[in-house]
Amino acid sequence: MRNIKLTICYLGTNYHGFQVQNNGITVCEAMQNAIERIFGKRYDIKGCSRTDAGVHANRYCLNFFAATEMPLWGIKKALNAVLPDDIAVQCAEDVPEDFHARYSCKGKRYLYKIWNCDYKNPFLQGLAYHYFRTIDLVQAQAVCDIFVGTHDFAAFCGGKNTQEDTIRTITACGMRRSGNLVEFYVEGDGFLYNMVRILVGTVIAVCENRLNLQDIPRIMKLGVRRVECKTMPAWGLYLDEVFYE
Repeated sequence: MRNIKLTICYLGTNYHGFQVQNNGITVCEAMQNAIERIFGKRYDIKGCSRTDAGVHANRYCLNFFAATEMPLWGIKKALNAVLPDDIAVQCAEDVPEDFHARYSCKGKRYLYKIWNCDYKNPFLQGLAYHYFRTIDLVQAQAVCDIFVGTHDFAAFCGGKNTQEDTIRTITACGMRRSGNLVEFYVEGDGFLYNMVRILVGTVIAVCENRLNLQDIPRIMKLGVRRVECKTMPAWGLYLDEVFYE
């Protein structure tokens, strides 16, 4: 049995997240279907993260054990031939037996894309959030700087969060602009349910003067979600990179 790691990318628009669910098709199910067509067996897949419905991925890692002698280039080519057009295998690798896409992961980077303009962009529908007020990047960066470090992010996660330990370490966070496209980026050792989308919502709240910069440390210390820190729509969020040793 070989432990095979796949690096994939996908548009999440048509999927109810990665993890298999009863209420709709997921990326995991689409991958399992493709793998079963190629290998004749329905192998168990381990994913690196449970992305929400509508969230995209520039790079997503998964692994599965398979009894096959097919070369890696052949696995990549065969899977890409049968996968839906909104999912692609970028790389196939043999990894050690103890590799696990989730538990071997040391960190992730997420992006949130915002079309920051007074008119909509039809070419980014479903791919970026449209926000018509000009974002002050200096003000936004001041908020992002507060997030960097090891903190309790209980106040910045959704109500469906099931993780008791809400302390996470953020190693990089900021906002950058390229024309009318603004990207929020954040890297860390792990993220809570809806955490990234709520962090973006918090930045927007400060830029709109609905929150003061000084409010953020107090919110973090109290661990209580504020209504101003809204959860941004899923379609602007991308899992951008997954880090392993």
